[in-house]
Amino acid sequence: MEQTQMDTESRLPYDVIVVGAGAAGLMAAGTAARNGRRVLLLEKMDKSGRKVRISGKGRCNVTNARPPEEFAAQVRVNADFLTPAFAEFNNKATIRFFERRGVKLEIERGERVFPKSGKAWDIANALLDYCVENGVRILYNTRVTEILTVGSRVFGVRYMNKRGFTRKEECAQVIVCTGGVSYPGTGSTGDGYTFAADLGHTVVPVRPSLTPLVTSHPQAKFIGRLLLRNVRATLSIDGEPVREEFGELGFSERGIEGAVALRMSREAVDALIDGRSVKLTLDLKPALTPEILRERIRRERAEMGPEEFFAELLRRLVPKALVMPLAEELDIHSKSYMRKITDEQIERLIHVLKGWVFPITDYAPFEYAVVTAGGVSCDEVNPRTMESLKIKGLFFAGEVLDLDANTGGYNLQIAFSTGHLAGMQQQAAQPLL
Repeated sequence: MEQTQMDTESRLPYDVIVVGAGAAGLMAAGTAARNGRRVLLLEKMDKSGRKVRISGKGRCNVTNARPPEEFAAQVRVNADFLTPAFAEFNNKATIRFFERRGVKLEIERGERVFPKSGKAWDIANALLDYCVENGVRILYNTRVTEILTVGSRVFGVRYMNKRGFTRKEECAQVIVCTGGVSYPGTGSTGDGYTFAADLGHTVVPVRPSLTPLVTSHPQAKFIGRLLLRNVRATLSIDGEPVREEFGELGFSERGIEGAVALRMSREAVDALIDGRSVKLTLDLKPALTPEILRERIRRERAEMGPEEFFAELLRRLVPKALVMPLAEELDIHSKSYMRKITDEQIERLIHVLKGWVFPITDYAPFEYAVVTAGGVSCDEVNPRTMESLKIKGLFFAGEVLDLDANTGGYNLQIAFSTGHLAGMQQQAAQPLL
């Protein structure tokens, strides 16, 4: 009987099936195939790496070159869970991986790593080539509908092919790399959460992370497409400062964004969900103390004629797009003559330049979120293998896990590290029963 089971197993065409051809899935599939495993990669969209191809505004921030302890500090939850995967395949390994495949990389400000070409497609294509060169079979327009199990063990998947027919493929190992629910147009629609929940896994409630923040401030709608550099922002929840960031911050029709706002969005989103009060305070002149700023304004006023408008003073202090909104915030007409501007009004100007408060009332939906917070509970996954602690032969990698980090290349590295570790664990087919 045992020999018959082994004979049956040996006739199975694949050792492992990978669900999802994103960053984690391509890395997992290629790694397993490189180790001699027969791999089938199933992707619901018409091409692989769709989210990778649009990441970093089309440039793809591949990873971050910070040392391990600094890298770990940027992981928002379950950083300890990531440690074994990162040790096995870290940011240096990622850089070597792509450069050995002909993708030249460069390190930019903040230790962010990008392809020198500035093209995210080079990264996505290198991952695809990794799979193809190692013999991975890839089926596109193929949507997995169920992970099949017998008892507490995987034995295959059920899927719908591009013609709409339901099919079944048996195997001993399945790696779920379906991503989260951010940028759903790329195919990330939460399928992996359904698979996990159906098999008894806990799914930590998902919400947008690294997403624009919506403000009720009446002047925000007049600021338009503005990017502010070298500003300091403080996030307060229920009146208490909880996070401070320095760098770029922008305004758009989606809300307040840019690296500073995105890094703060995780705490802001969670607080808003809990019904707490959230506000963002901007210091537009972080390099200047109030005293130095007051002296700066005094000098500017001395150079101006008494019949010049208040707007001219503002133009000397802030970008043009902020002149009218700032005048409205101060309740000073932009065409007020400088000779009529009082010392009290100047003090109010200094106060706003050093602490312009924007109430945060909402956040942009998943369509605009860089990553998904929440996901499959890391407490139910072995951090040294990425295998489920509930279902033997079931593995998770990438954004489907409750594992996310700040912007700056960290989230793609999480995908590469966990995908590589999951791919390394795959074994030649063993008896299913």
